[in-house]
Amino acid sequence: MNIPSNLEEFAERYPAEAIADDKLNWFRVTGSKRFDYPIDYWVAVLNVDEANSRIEFLSRWEPNHYCHYHRHIGETSVLVLEGEHNVVEQTETETIHKTRTPGFFATNPGGDLHMEYGGPEGTLVYFNCQAEGGKLFDVLDREGTVLNTATVEDFTSAA
Repeated sequence: MNIPSNLEEFAERYPAEAIADDKLNWFRVTGSKRFDYPIDYWVAVLNVDEANSRIEFLSRWEPNHYCHYHRHIGETSVLVLEGEHNVVEQTETETIHKTRTPGFFATNPGGDLHMEYGGPEGTLVYFNCQAEGGKLFDVLDREGTVLNTATVEDFTSAA
């Protein structure tokens, strides 16, 4: 599976009419009192490549809202499509805040701990994730304890 690495390649693979909101099955994820930050984002699965254990999906963050603190298990590619996409990475010795704008592309190995959130206008991001044993990412608390493991099945059953 070729991974679109820029906005033109993405538009060629997924024309605007194919990813219009009324063409996709979006599911919403919100937080609970367990989390001390505002969680509100949407996910729409674009493609599941079972033979290669990969999944493609879009995530749309509400303005200034987060997804859960998490760790991707396998390799993950991201392409920012709209808005300001903020990533806060946590290592043993530092916290790194990155602001990404439309056209930003990166492929990262699994394992990094981070949070993501939309800027003042929200954001739309394309993801292409490698699943390891069907597992996509671990949802963590602030101390790094695994609260839940998201799987390809979770995404496809919700879609």
